Amino acid sequence: MKTELNYKEFLEKLLRCANEEEISELVEDIHPADILDILHQNEDDFFKILDLLPEWFLADIVEEEDDEEKYELLKRFSEGKQKNILHEMSSDELTDLVGVLDEEESNDVLEKMDKEDRDDVNKLLSYKPDTAGGIMATEFVSIRENKTIEKTLKYLQKEGPEAETAYYLYVVDNDDILKGVVSLRDIVCNDFNTKISDITNTNVISVPYYMDQEEVAQEFKKYGFLTIPVVDEKNKILGIVTVDDIVDVMEEETTEDIHRLGGVDEEERVDGTLKESIKSRLPWLIVNLVTAILAASVVGIFEGTISKVVTLATFMPIVAGMGGNAGTQSLTIVVRGIALGELTGENAKRVFLKELLVGLTTGIAIGFIIAVLGFIWEGNVIFGIVIGVAMILNMMVATMAGYIVPVILKKLKIDPALASAVFVTTVTDVLGFFFFLGLATAFINYLI
Repeated sequence: MKTELNYKEFLEKLLRCANEEEISELVEDIHPADILDILHQNEDDFFKILDLLPEWFLADIVEEEDDEEKYELLKRFSEGKQKNILHEMSSDELTDLVGVLDEEESNDVLEKMDKEDRDDVNKLLSYKPDTAGGIMATEFVSIRENKTIEKTLKYLQKEGPEAETAYYLYVVDNDDILKGVVSLRDIVCNDFNTKISDITNTNVISVPYYMDQEEVAQEFKKYGFLTIPVVDEKNKILGIVTVDDIVDVMEEETTEDIHRLGGVDEEERVDGTLKESIKSRLPWLIVNLVTAILAASVVGIFEGTISKVVTLATFMPIVAGMGGNAGTQSLTIVVRGIALGELTGENAKRVFLKELLVGLTTGIAIGFIIAVLGFIWEGNVIFGIVIGVAMILNMMVATMAGYIVPVILKKLKIDPALASAVFVTTVTDVLGFFFFLGLATAFINYLI
């Protein structure tokens, strides 16, 4: 069995030893991502190998490169070659390329495109980048329903190579209004004289150009399609979103949510600059400082109680910390449920009650354990009861906050992953200290 390592070693030897004609034939059956991996591992021969590759394949390699690196790779070629490479690239990839560049660089790229590509890119740039319109490609195959399969196949032979994908053919009228869809399987499994109208599925699933990319991803998950057409308000087909775009969207959205839950800018990368990392993290640290001061002010109210029972200071972080952990668990589940469309109006009440019961049950379990430890530590039953009850109350509130905060933020059209963690942590810290120290104050005569 050929391993990936052996396969890449084999490709590397061929790329080093073969001539230009042999490489042109070789790359017909090789994925550009594999070539890109080899090029990155051989920086010294990077451009020597690139010069041997055909321009259509170079376009595929540029498309596979990270968005931030595409322009730098493109600039390594002559202006004439750059124009040919850009012409071979798909409209959505060209839009992604232009979208990450500054004004001077984007104008440079746009000037090297032909008018048709430039018009397509400018049109795609007019849509919000995180919508169906922003991630769609305009290269798709559309046909008229009065055509026969024979004529359609001839049309496909001519137009298919330029399309983003030819798995599905979209049936439109003279105004490009979407009427239905025909799969490639339906085409090849029917007689040449069969009319397209006879095999058209009129129940075609489409998405509006303004639909958020996360919702588009949910449509792909729900129906298992390879492509979905994008339409305007009149149901005119504008382009298609393909499953490879959705894979990128899912990675982007997941990374963004993870970063935001951690209070980090979604643009920060592990190999980013010092300035970028500080700019990304410092604002959220300042916000956390404000919330920490708020929690500290609650502690300040009960300074008299703490001075009388010093052991309270030892157990305070435990109550607040466990509440924070419980809140984060609930928050993570709810934010994910919102992102995946699993939390709906129909099940919202049931999910809330479940989280409440989870908080109560786990609170009782943890509260009992900490109550016993508190009793052993202090030798006072009331002290154990105070910290146990405070733990139960804080963990109940924490799970409720983990549910309520992201739901409210979603209704306010604020990304739940962006600010939920700060609010939930604030609630668990402030109320954790308040419950514990408030109960201790109420029973101070039994603790001294």
